[in-house]
Amino acid sequence: MIRLVALSLLLAPPARAAFEVPGFEMVYSYPVETSLEEPDLRLAQDVWPAMFDSATKTIDIEQFYVTPSAGEPLEQSLQALERASKRGVRIRVILEKKFEKNSLDGIARLKSIPHLDLRMLDWSKVNGDGIIHAKFFIVDSTQAYVGSQNFDWRALKHIHELGLRISDAPIVKNVQRVFDHDWEATDTANTSAAPLDAKSPDADRTGRAYLVASPWRRNPSGVGDSQSELVTLIGEAKTAIAIQLLDYNPTTYGRPKHYYPPIDNALRDAAVCGMKVKLLVSHWKTDEQSIVHLKSLSLIPGIEIRIITVPAAKQGYIPFARTAHSKYMVADGTVAWIGTSNWAGGYLDSSRNLEIVIKDEALAARTAKIHAHLWDSPYTAPLEVQKTYSKPRR
Repeated sequence: MIRLVALSLLLAPPARAAFEVPGFEMVYSYPVETSLEEPDLRLAQDVWPAMFDSATKTIDIEQFYVTPSAGEPLEQSLQALERASKRGVRIRVILEKKFEKNSLDGIARLKSIPHLDLRMLDWSKVNGDGIIHAKFFIVDSTQAYVGSQNFDWRALKHIHELGLRISDAPIVKNVQRVFDHDWEATDTANTSAAPLDAKSPDADRTGRAYLVASPWRRNPSGVGDSQSELVTLIGEAKTAIAIQLLDYNPTTYGRPKHYYPPIDNALRDAAVCGMKVKLLVSHWKTDEQSIVHLKSLSLIPGIEIRIITVPAAKQGYIPFARTAHSKYMVADGTVAWIGTSNWAGGYLDSSRNLEIVIKDEALAARTAKIHAHLWDSPYTAPLEVQKTYSKPRR
């Protein structure tokens, strides 16, 4: 028996290191069968269940949707939630009602867990427009996770993603306050009567790190506005901005289409003032509606745009996978913006999203290293203004 245990330890994969700065750990996901691994970053598929296993009182989860698959990485997190429920941990989950049909198996799995209270929220009925697009959770009101990963097995195995495990007490407190605010909105008796704030709350920018969220009219007091803060950070940058996104588009995603200029204007202004901008965008967004705006932006001197195309997995086509879904920015190598929102209309102006701003050179440098790894990888190519891009397969 001792020999078997020793052999299993030898054969087990080595434990990953963790990249941490005070209050934050950077957490990563990358498409298997690519060269995009970051060995010094722990994977979300390992961090999430460990966080759930540490819970003693509460776990609060707010997600766009939930999509499990037998034998795939999300299973460990669901099993950790089941173990937490057996310990008597109270679990609350909010999912977007509009994506309920995409979550039927996941909803059934969550409903089977004792002590788990699941609520579906149609965000547009609370806010008048938009969706719950945020991806975050809080454990015991002492640690939180905010990142680009949906609660989806593909996000943990076949998609490029970035997030943060947070122990910084003021930020955890504000993440909890956002969840509590949205949990109250699930009370149908109060939904239609939910008041709109009259003034956009200002972010407390005095600290080393702070939370912002969208839409500002649905933020609890003390949580600043993502859209205005992003524009401010772009305007304050002095030399260079590195950005990675799934989606960049200065129009709304809904119907009818509307022009959405705040971020596009800020980047154009920054480039005109001498800023160097490097923007990475997924090949999913080379459709006709998006590519014309990207081409226009790329014509501004100082702005470089590259398209990321993740090759198919060996097992064949996987729908809604094999893409780059991370959402972050590094300004001047000193400020990192890491969150859950695409940079297109309908996200920072009307949908629920969370973003963390961290003014920490070590974390900003590590985020920039991820950007450089992908920028210089064989999976990216410069945007070609004269090229006719085919409709992407998602």
